[in-house]
Amino acid sequence: MITGGIFTYRFYGYIYSVNLSVTQDDEPFLYIPANSTFDDVCLRLEEAGLHDVESFRLVARRMNYPNKVKPGRYRLIDGMNNIELTRMLRSGRQIPVKVTFNNIRLNEQLAGAVTPNIEADSTAIMALLTDSAYLAEQFKLTPRTIMSLFIPNTYEFFWNTSAKGFMDRMAKEYDRFWTENRRQKARNANLTPLQVITLASIIEEETQMDSEKPTMAGVYINRLNAGMLLQADPTIKYAAGDFTIRRVLDRHKEIQSPYNTYRNTGLPPGPICIPSIASIDAVLNYTRHDYLFFCAKEDFSGYHNFARTLQQHNRNAQAYQKALNNLKIFK
Repeated sequence: MITGGIFTYRFYGYIYSVNLSVTQDDEPFLYIPANSTFDDVCLRLEEAGLHDVESFRLVARRMNYPNKVKPGRYRLIDGMNNIELTRMLRSGRQIPVKVTFNNIRLNEQLAGAVTPNIEADSTAIMALLTDSAYLAEQFKLTPRTIMSLFIPNTYEFFWNTSAKGFMDRMAKEYDRFWTENRRQKARNANLTPLQVITLASIIEEETQMDSEKPTMAGVYINRLNAGMLLQADPTIKYAAGDFTIRRVLDRHKEIQSPYNTYRNTGLPPGPICIPSIASIDAVLNYTRHDYLFFCAKEDFSGYHNFARTLQQHNRNAQAYQKALNNLKIFK
């Protein structure tokens, strides 16, 4: 009886005694990768500030946790006891992470922006972004058009999200974004959602001024409807693979690429970046006017001069080129 009482007393202490110390300077999260064993969890807990590993093992076994290890990102609270810790881990009650991406031009940049926050590594995500068969089967897209799937925003994920889990979630967000109202506006402009995002990606690279994006979208739609070349400088930079170009020259316009809109009519084969929601909505709500041209203002304010005639446009372009020359910007 005495021995049983002593064991009960000790076990009570194993359950309820403080067994974790986490300071503000510590990383207050426990990361359990996929396929982790109970021993792996114990090791990570010990590294995180668990005092008595054996007492945790004892309580965890009594609660059948070794057979219910769940991967994820768990918040550790200073002063937790074994039963609190075990209940949290066994329940899978993890803390989501925030994933934000914007200003993305290339698949590699997207993978690099996402993977620091989830378990999937950049290699796994890149493999999916370039897998033609997978993209066609799952999303009816290609490596050239896959960027249209991603709507830039801040999303919450569980840390143990896989590469395929990430792609599936982005497909759901895409469907949520493309409401019937937005789809109808695309149809009204004689564009598909992919074409809307492709055009929005050009506008995204053309200007940071949201107020003039609908006007700019109207210019490009006018040119498309007239069968004119888009002659969009950002597509030249994308075709050249050189985003440092500040002045598009005649030699750049001769680049052999389906993305060169100085040589090829219509839109390029896919987005040249992941456009912001503001740019997408600017295309869907484009301003109806008779402008056919625009050129950056010579005051380098970031705004543009719009023109109806080539003669007027040439005057605007000459003023801008003169300003570039004055600053000795020749390339």
